Amino acid sequence: MTMPDWCETEEWCPVTVTAELMGRKWNPVIIHRLLQEEGKGFNQLKRECHGISAKVLNDSLEQLQEREIVSKEIISQEPKKVSYTLTPRGKSLEPVVSSMKDWAEEMKEEF
Repeated sequence: MTMPDWCETEEWCPVTVTAELMGRKWNPVIIHRLLQEEGKGFNQLKRECHGISAKVLNDSLEQLQEREIVSKEIISQEPKKVSYTLTPRGKSLEPVVSSMKDWAEEMKEEF
């Protein structure tokens, strides 16, 4: 992953890069759902990401594919069927997503 020029020499850069990826509203949700069960289709992900539009899901999946977090496999053309799975890089985000979930569960009374 190429580091943005604006934070190349700053100590906080690794946090900024992670926050930019994980701070997008739906990315951690999509990653979390794929950590629970790999090989989900688009419609299954849409159902499991309550409130996400098809466009936003598509855009998020494309971004995650560009960053090599998610891979897409075409199962069939007619009818079109795809399967999304986490790459090794995507699976390496499991501790980040788990920490986010654990922190939220601890703090839920305060929100």
